[in-house]
Amino acid sequence: MRSSLIRRGVWAIGVAVLVIALAVAALPLIASTRIVRDRIAWELSAWSGFRVTIDGSPRIEVWPKFRAILSDVTLSQWTETEMPPVVEADRVEVDLSAMAALQGDVAFSTARLVRPTIRVQRTASGFYLPPLPTGGRITRSIDTARGVVSANPQKPDLGRLPSDPFGTVEFRDGRVVTSIDGKDTEILSSLNGQVNWEAMNSDASLTATGIWRGESVQLDFSSAKPLVLFAGGAAPVTLSFKAAPAIFSFDGTASMSDNAYLDGQAKFLAPSLRRVLEWSQAGIAPGAAIGAVSVSSKVNASAGRAKFENTTVTLNNNPGMGALDFSFAEGRPVIAGTLAFDTLDLRSFLSAFTPVSPTGEAGLGDIDTSFADRINLDLRLSAAHANAGPVQLADVAATAQVKNGLAVFDISDASAFNGNIQSSLRFDRKPEGTQVEMRLLASDVDTGAFATAAGMTRLVPAGTGTVSVILKGPGKAWNSIFENADGSFSATFGPGTLNGLDLPAFLKRNQQGGFFALNDVANGSLPIDGAEIKASISKGVARLDKAEINAQKYKIWLSGIASYVGRGLALSGGVVPNGQPAQQPQQTNGQAASPPPPPPNQSLFFVGGNWSAPFISPIAPGVSGQ
Repeated sequence: MRSSLIRRGVWAIGVAVLVIALAVAALPLIASTRIVRDRIAWELSAWSGFRVTIDGSPRIEVWPKFRAILSDVTLSQWTETEMPPVVEADRVEVDLSAMAALQGDVAFSTARLVRPTIRVQRTASGFYLPPLPTGGRITRSIDTARGVVSANPQKPDLGRLPSDPFGTVEFRDGRVVTSIDGKDTEILSSLNGQVNWEAMNSDASLTATGIWRGESVQLDFSSAKPLVLFAGGAAPVTLSFKAAPAIFSFDGTASMSDNAYLDGQAKFLAPSLRRVLEWSQAGIAPGAAIGAVSVSSKVNASAGRAKFENTTVTLNNNPGMGALDFSFAEGRPVIAGTLAFDTLDLRSFLSAFTPVSPTGEAGLGDIDTSFADRINLDLRLSAAHANAGPVQLADVAATAQVKNGLAVFDISDASAFNGNIQSSLRFDRKPEGTQVEMRLLASDVDTGAFATAAGMTRLVPAGTGTVSVILKGPGKAWNSIFENADGSFSATFGPGTLNGLDLPAFLKRNQQGGFFALNDVANGSLPIDGAEIKASISKGVARLDKAEINAQKYKIWLSGIASYVGRGLALSGGVVPNGQPAQQPQQTNGQAASPPPPPPNQSLFFVGGNWSAPFISPIAPGVSGQ
């Protein structure tokens, strides 16, 4: 009896195995007869909302999984029959349900697009997106969700959302193209990734990699309520974009309604701002380029405008805090706000928005001011410590403004050289060419330290003084600014010393006659009560209108011209005892005339050569240095 039961059980198991084996073996035959190409195309169309066509015959595989392999697949809009397909794929692999196939149905959970081409169009917002389907389960689900959101925008009833299955869509070795002048232009290549969305009312995620503008990029997106998001409601969103030039991330709430907005925390990191500007093809010449830049901020964006609050900005490892406002006006990005730094490299910051040449790069080329037509900028800056080349500043208040062909950078207040500094750099694009204006006012500064920073180490009074420089001229190239600029220079000095001049030795050599180098009488210093210099500047040449140095016993005066481009000198001067008027030469046709015979005890001389190696030529012996 027992053996009989065993034999019956073995027979039952054998029959079951045989049935299963026959069913599996028959699947390709069943698929080839009942799951025909049109049935699969219909199901894909009903799922996607696009008109799906399959040119090749389906191939059915049973192992290792039951799937259909489709070739030459296209997805097109139903209403645009003359337009190229939205998606073309060399091959589509669809994972099928074996049980559904045995019942004559098509049910799939995963679709793999191999070598797809996705066509996108530029929207009014500037983004490139594929055309939307006009029907299908996805569109119907979104329409239903839109009604749920409209009923209660603040807190939609998630239980009423459609629960239609979606599944997983993978894409391999794809590309994204757009039509320009009737030809497909590739935007993205080597596209790989997948969309995971089990059901329409569940969470969803997208992961994609590709090559954009020659750089490998990775995009990660996820949302706990994607259907609410697509229906125009507010939903949590996490977004991450990674590439070698820049990294961007966002974590917060988003809405894709007519009043679309973002509200959350955003982060941006770039090893080189120059590289980002070049890669983004923003049309802004990255003449200078801050190096590393990072931004972390709470962002609220809507209707073409983004506000960044509690913003932390780090430029070349210099952290700052503030608030920024981004918007668009007349097709240009508009950036406004305030930033406060502990330390800041002004030259590096300025060169990111103006054509200032960075340190170590050629600075004599043409000036590119086209950036001023592509961006509007209005920034208020402050820094506890800053540097502008060799100049160290403290308590800096500055502004950077760019608008309609005009670029202005002002330091309205700063402490330096134990005094106060104000400066301005202005680029103004006009029909006749770019005009450049430079202004500097240094008040109550240590003139010795100021002169050293300016590269002037000879015969500059050391003490406290005020210096003013104004230059204005055409700005086609950097060298042309100084060669063609007009303006003025003035300086007043208080009590101090004139280093680099042994006045008794100078007077003795001048009385003896003959040429001699100023270096020969430079081992000394002269205490002075004050000095004043006024000069007018024309085409790169400074003409001394007044130059007097008052010492305890003597007054020294100079007159003539000095080139600050070629650094040449053509001066006449004199040393006269205090209380005796100086006999300066008269100007004739723009040239210094020969001086009249000196009064008693006045020593006259010419100064020639250049700034670095001037020489003295006595005119007439006069006062003795003894």
